[in-house]
Amino acid sequence: MANVAKKVSWSGRDRDDDEDGRVGETTPLLNGTGPGAAGSGRQLTPSSFLRIGQLSNVDLNEDIRELETEVPRQRPNEIPHNEKLLSLKYESLDYDNSENQLFLEEERRINHAAFRTVEIKRWVICAMIGILTGLVACFIDIVVENLAGLKYRLVKDNIDKFTAKGGLSFSLLLWATLNASVVMVGSVIVAFIEPVAAGSGIPQIKCYLNGVKIPHVVRLKTLVIKVCGVILSVVGGLAVGKEGPMIHSGSVIAAGISQGRSTSLKRDFKIFEYFRRDTEKRDFVSAGAAAGVSAAFGAPVGGVLFSLEEGASFWNQFLTWRIFFASMISTFTLNSVLSVYHGNAWDLSSPGLINFGRFDSEKMEYTIQEIPIFIFMGVVGGILGALFNALNYWLTMFRIRYIHRPCLQVVEAMLVAAVTATVGFVMIYCSRDCQPLQGSSVAYPLQLFCADGEYNSMATAFFNTPEKSVVNLFHDPPGSYNPMTLGMFTVMYFFLACWTYGLTVSAGVFIPSLLIGAAWGRLFGISLSYLTKSSIWADPGKYALMGAAAQLGGIVRMTLSLTVIMMEATGNVTYGFPIMLVLMTAKIVGDYFVEGLYDMHIQLQSVPFLHWEAPVTSHSLTAREVMSTPVTCLRRIERVGTVVDILSDTSSNHNGFPVVESNPDTTQAGWVAGLRGLILRSQLIVLLKHKVFVERTNLSLVQRRLKLKDFRDAYPRFPPIQSIHVSQDERECMIDLSEFMNPSPYTVPQEASLPRVFKLFRALGLRHLVVVDNRNEVVGMVTRKDLARYRLGKEGLEELSLAQT
Repeated sequence: MANVAKKVSWSGRDRDDDEDGRVGETTPLLNGTGPGAAGSGRQLTPSSFLRIGQLSNVDLNEDIRELETEVPRQRPNEIPHNEKLLSLKYESLDYDNSENQLFLEEERRINHAAFRTVEIKRWVICAMIGILTGLVACFIDIVVENLAGLKYRLVKDNIDKFTAKGGLSFSLLLWATLNASVVMVGSVIVAFIEPVAAGSGIPQIKCYLNGVKIPHVVRLKTLVIKVCGVILSVVGGLAVGKEGPMIHSGSVIAAGISQGRSTSLKRDFKIFEYFRRDTEKRDFVSAGAAAGVSAAFGAPVGGVLFSLEEGASFWNQFLTWRIFFASMISTFTLNSVLSVYHGNAWDLSSPGLINFGRFDSEKMEYTIQEIPIFIFMGVVGGILGALFNALNYWLTMFRIRYIHRPCLQVVEAMLVAAVTATVGFVMIYCSRDCQPLQGSSVAYPLQLFCADGEYNSMATAFFNTPEKSVVNLFHDPPGSYNPMTLGMFTVMYFFLACWTYGLTVSAGVFIPSLLIGAAWGRLFGISLSYLTKSSIWADPGKYALMGAAAQLGGIVRMTLSLTVIMMEATGNVTYGFPIMLVLMTAKIVGDYFVEGLYDMHIQLQSVPFLHWEAPVTSHSLTAREVMSTPVTCLRRIERVGTVVDILSDTSSNHNGFPVVESNPDTTQAGWVAGLRGLILRSQLIVLLKHKVFVERTNLSLVQRRLKLKDFRDAYPRFPPIQSIHVSQDERECMIDLSEFMNPSPYTVPQEASLPRVFKLFRALGLRHLVVVDNRNEVVGMVTRKDLARYRLGKEGLEELSLAQT
């Protein structure tokens, strides 16, 4: 295999082998220039036709042993990148069940009692997802609390010692070294072991639930690296939070439990075998994502709505109940364990990793006159969020082009950690904002140059985990912060958070966004109280809350779920309306300038992501113009050698094959190859592996009877065609596909408009949509890439180039 593609992570770095030493699932380069990128960057026109193999969804390199040693290549210093590309290397997931004879026979055998058993198993799996997600969240919280506390005590004692006798530069050196060392470990395990564990994981889970297979995204190894990485990132003092990665962690837990086996551990527990298909796995991953939100914020309803708004492409009422159940179990597990850990077993007061604390309605009520002020804050949040996303966009482009080697990624993470510590130290050193120590609840009060009985207010923002800093900004009494302190902190933390998001570390953007917003929101409240001299503006806590909502909404552009998450986290429905107004305003204003952060990163990765609707100006295009052609078809009874040759053809790399049969044409003289069904590459490989074929002279013989279990046992890593030996004699045998093909695949006429094709494809979660003419002859195939390459740009409908890598 001279043309084995190189493995590249979600973050865009090369990677040659997976953990087994095999060339495994490939994630694409982010540009169209790598090895084997023939024809990449070619601008397509609506009428241009590509071979379906070029648009196929399966990577033949899955688990292939390297058969040839490639000539070592010099890594380029710069990888040119064009965001108007669509990668051909991403596989699609098949969310449509193949209703072949085996499937229908099994379904007919399931009686009412067996169906109830399957349904009970679904509920049991959701309960297990909730429990394990809650326990993982507890582990992260307890370890971060202890390690961060140890670090802050060490640095505080050191600063106190050197404040008295001089030499504070040693304290700065200690702080920067501690941060850089911890972050180095966190970055090394991500960059060198599992790059897909970088970031919050929310864009990857969105892609998975949309129907795109991101390699390694729901592996056990990814979970381990994610958990360790997020602990080290937060302890290392980066401007990150541990809440976002909980969504990814919950999804991995859900995917693992629902399959009843682990490919990383190479263990099959022989349970939950019925759920070994993409459709079922998707539903459980939705539950895992919701359980992650629930554990992070103590917001089970918000978790369900997050899964609905941001993740799940497909939804139904039964799924809603199961997801809500998993979310409730998750937050209850976290609550119970943390209550025991804190020594008050009967007081369930820790529903999430972050609890905003209870907002007292009497002290912090709002009036009708404040509604325009809240809307104005939403506008500010939208503008600042758009600025954050625009800066992060250009930074990410720079990283893709220049910082694509693992060692450079680790060095950058260490640099950001050291700079964060240095900025914090300099701001604390320069600040003269001293507050009385009496009556305050500061965990690590730093006196520095303040008088006895006072502490440095700026130090409370940096000498705390970001979660605790957010709560302090919400609830500290008026007068706890100097406006200059808040202003300097907002500006510096804004740029630090922007620089940090996208590093090769496991970290989320939720908490930094809330912290930035809470800081400028509190500053806004203090300014109002100065201007009006009125008691109605007395408590700046509610403005800190609105600022936090505006900033987070301006960056991630969530509305429904974020409103409910904020309400549940504050434990107060009173603020529901203003929070909703702020978030809607922030989204509208932000969308005017630039996309949301998660959508932006998905686009930068050239992922064929399908949005809710087709581009609004696409009615002029038809299925004939967007489909891929020519299509490789199989006959209902096909020669084994033909099947093997088609599957081995790396230039076409098909994944779905229409099955046709010639019938006499009554209207014209001749024969018509009418569509009879659709069969997948994975099914053909299982048939070849089990030798389900007979000799040409004995077609009447009964071939070996396969069961659906044989296909489920091979899922999700079907063996490559190169690993299956077919002798010369066997190549002359015949294989009957009737029993295994889907006899009723979805089809569209070639005159169907693009929005109609898009709606059918998107709503049903299809992987292949066969295009037929009026005689039921196959004329083309629509796949995910055919639809995703059309999008609405600033100058109208634009068509993305298709990159081979």
